[in-house]
Amino acid sequence: MKKDEMNEQIAQIDKAMRLGNEGLSDDQKAYFCDQRPERIDPYHGILERFANWARAESLWILGFGTGCGAIELRPLMTSRYDMYRYGIQPRPTPRQAGVFVIGGYASVKTMKRIVRSYEQMQGPKFVLGLGSCTINGGMYWDSYNTINRLDHYIPVDIYIAGCMPRPEALLAGFNRLKEMIKAGQCDGMNSYAENFDWYKKNQKQIIKHWNMPDYNW
Repeated sequence: MKKDEMNEQIAQIDKAMRLGNEGLSDDQKAYFCDQRPERIDPYHGILERFANWARAESLWILGFGTGCGAIELRPLMTSRYDMYRYGIQPRPTPRQAGVFVIGGYASVKTMKRIVRSYEQMQGPKFVLGLGSCTINGGMYWDSYNTINRLDHYIPVDIYIAGCMPRPEALLAGFNRLKEMIKAGQCDGMNSYAENFDWYKKNQKQIIKHWNMPDYNW
């Protein structure tokens, strides 16, 4: 790649990373962006392949466990399964994480936190739905207070079925996610940007008390 092309891509990345916040109050400007999400096109050639390799081999996860959904994440940190050997590392905040692991049922009340956490993650970001409840509601499929399809509210790259799936299944899911990232097949962040109005409409249909900005970047 020529030096001019490299500098042009760096300039595009720098522009894409800037957050606009005009129109917000002074006390909110440091927290929220007032711009709609935009599609971020991949790099070209070997630069994109290298970036995807680096992303796949360094999965920093944000775990969102809603009861039983979190129980199988703990064993992954033990010496028996040792997720660290796969480049998987838990992080405490959305700003530090690149993989959002949502385990167990998602209630209407917690969907607000799921949406905010996802939107505050830096791109590129990926979502892993853990357990049957994220796929079709599981044993709570007819509950008035849980959602049945997580991918109607945020994009999901990998589903791991089970109630609950064993740690081995989780590791298999992570390995599948790594393969898809390296192949450039995980484009949920751009899907969210391109279908933002549809996702936001679905979110507001179930979150009755919408007391947060539409933009949570």
